[in-house]
Amino acid sequence: MALFILAVIIFILADVLIRFILKRMKDKRQQKERESALEVSLKLDFSKEAKSLKRTEVENPKAKILCVDDEAVILDSFRKILVLDGYSVDTVENGPEALNLIQSHHYDFVFTDLKMPEMDGVEVTKAVNHLRPDIDIVIITGYATVETAVECMKFGAVDYVQKPFTEDELLEFVQKTLIKRQDRIQKQLKPRVHITHLTGSELFKSGEFAIPGGVFISDGHTWASLDQEGTLKIGIDDFAKKLIGTINDFEFPNLGMQVAKGQTLFSIKQGRRTIPFTSPISGRVAKVNTEIIDDIESFDYSPYEKNWICQIDADDLDTELPKLKIGKSAVSLYQDDLDKCKELAKKFFKQTEGKPIAEKMELCLGQFESLDDKDFEKVITDFFKR
Repeated sequence: MALFILAVIIFILADVLIRFILKRMKDKRQQKERESALEVSLKLDFSKEAKSLKRTEVENPKAKILCVDDEAVILDSFRKILVLDGYSVDTVENGPEALNLIQSHHYDFVFTDLKMPEMDGVEVTKAVNHLRPDIDIVIITGYATVETAVECMKFGAVDYVQKPFTEDELLEFVQKTLIKRQDRIQKQLKPRVHITHLTGSELFKSGEFAIPGGVFISDGHTWASLDQEGTLKIGIDDFAKKLIGTINDFEFPNLGMQVAKGQTLFSIKQGRRTIPFTSPISGRVAKVNTEIIDDIESFDYSPYEKNWICQIDADDLDTELPKLKIGKSAVSLYQDDLDKCKELAKKFFKQTEGKPIAEKMELCLGQFESLDDKDFEKVITDFFKR
């Protein structure tokens, strides 16, 4: 037994060592490739695009950066430091050339010096923000012009970096600025809604909303799946689950109960709160799925498939089924309601650090649980009682 354990330990250590060696080899290879890219870039002629342009591109860059400064030594420092750390960098020595480049190339950042002949950093900032508002502008400034650099932030600059700077200071600044940009872009993008063929056992990404192919969605965010006999399984959809957050219990309908479309069919329990859901179709309750009580946690993975709540023998499918959403119309419903969610969040949540909480949180992922009863009731009315 002791020999077996020793063998396992040796195997694990060997695996860790191999992974470490492979990573070191990969890092060294990338370093050589970036150094080679720096050497090659100095021999290339980009004068047709911009007379002073020097370009160094790396594979899978962390970001694409355009640096503007009339001091060649500053540009050389930027290019060397940032390229070796995995950024693609273009450098030019004046504002007009920079503006020409941003209209034909896509950059994540423009770093511009403040004091330059012909066109200063303030003018560059205004022009870049007007022409390409998707590009983040960073001011390169000396100690004597910090006040002007701060002024530039009124015209669209996101931050400033002071020179002289060390290699570590520049790398740390750029990394932090990149993280802020990525976070901001992610929050600006709408949560993705997609049709999926995943089963109930698959984990849906927290920032995405899923609708299984072939499933009907009601305006009140219940889903319905039809079998060949005309019986429908009914449950709450992914939007409802993510909006509600925690589920503690269910209030099932009575077997044999006759229900009309739009009447309360079942309820979700969340602490002392009850969240009613209306029936997407008229008919008689044929079965309830009490087994879901023993595995409520599975709703965190998917509210579909095995997590149906009841079955209904439909009375008027020909008339009522076409009124439910499926495919693209279901996706449109989600997108419209996600926009309403965002507006409600801005209204309900107080501001912290000058920004609404809604802009800092993943949209609709259980964030309304903390509302008081009055505001929570409005959420229920706006999304589920319709």
